[in-house]
Amino acid sequence: MGPFVPDLITDQLNLVVALAVGFLFGFVLEQAGFSSSRRLVGVFYGYDLTVLRVFFTAAVTAAAGILLLAAGGLLDLKAIFVNPTWLWPAIVGGAIMGLGFLLGGFCPGTSVCAAAIGKVDAMAFLGGSVLGVFSYAELFPRLAAFADSSALGPALVPDALGVSAGLFVLLLAAAAIAAFAVGGVVERKVAGAAAPSSAFPRRLHVASAALLLAVAGLAAALPDRKARLVAKVSAPGYVPHHLVRPMSPDELAFRIVDGDHRLRVVDLRGEAARAARPLPGAVSVPADDVLGREWRDVFARRMVQKVVVAPTEEEARTAAFLLVETGFENLAYLAGGFPAFERTILTPGAPAGEPRFAPVVERFRTEARAALAERARLEKEAGTPAPRKAKKVQGGC
Repeated sequence: MGPFVPDLITDQLNLVVALAVGFLFGFVLEQAGFSSSRRLVGVFYGYDLTVLRVFFTAAVTAAAGILLLAAGGLLDLKAIFVNPTWLWPAIVGGAIMGLGFLLGGFCPGTSVCAAAIGKVDAMAFLGGSVLGVFSYAELFPRLAAFADSSALGPALVPDALGVSAGLFVLLLAAAAIAAFAVGGVVERKVAGAAAPSSAFPRRLHVASAALLLAVAGLAAALPDRKARLVAKVSAPGYVPHHLVRPMSPDELAFRIVDGDHRLRVVDLRGEAARAARPLPGAVSVPADDVLGREWRDVFARRMVQKVVVAPTEEEARTAAFLLVETGFENLAYLAGGFPAFERTILTPGAPAGEPRFAPVVERFRTEARAALAERARLEKEAGTPAPRKAKKVQGGC
């Protein structure tokens, strides 16, 4: 389910789970008082900062939870879709939405929640939101140039700040605690005894703040799962759970030319290198994403031998060991890396080993070189599609 590495439920049940989560989300919003426009706009006037507390709590909980699950190998961060950012359209859209929030007392999600329990003002707000969506759609041709401006792609705050994701979560937790403390002071000054924070038990909240910092600190301190696995498989004396053998360039060439259906070539080279020297029938996998959930189907076939090809033998061997550590079997790596294959098979005149077998080996390599070139040409002309990647998991409020 979703970006979780173990498939907790089937893809067919995802919509059912999403529906159940949606109902629970609406229930929690209503119980938190988010169906009340007075409570929602209280954050702008300073007499009720419940919205601020809920948003900060949700952000810190989600961020720390994601890092902890990823560190434990239960979550694939690369499978999570990150909404692309258009800077100036986002700023203008945020200002318009904030103004609408202030004037109407709802945001889109809370208006649906309040309308569901029969609040007329929420229904009017929801109707205005729908009218605004249709108006924007009609005006979009005139706004398209601005809407597509200042594109930053799937930008992440830690990358923009130049810090690690763990340090960002720790800073976010500290900012949340500071916001809670300052917000409580503001509430009590504006609303007096009626302020929600006036009823907070001080000791309990101090203990909760300490626990929050401890969890965020743990999330920040835990090493990245892939880095931890790389250190493990690179340690002297490491022995994989299942046999991972080197495959010679001659064997790889023979099995590709022979059309061995029990072989799957996994090419970790960069795009430019693959285009210059293609391997017919190979699956192109980014080297930094070999453990990604989207490639699990490629490596999960136990009766098919997966041979990893990389710029160096060490990179290919490390990738194969990483796959074994995450539960895959029947793996091999190209001995000498792709340079050995290029030197031995793709370049005429390579040493053929023992003299008495030299003519046979040379003839095989010549025929294999021609066959590989012809298959690569046919694949290029046919435009053979790459294996379909799993869709990234989308979400949001």
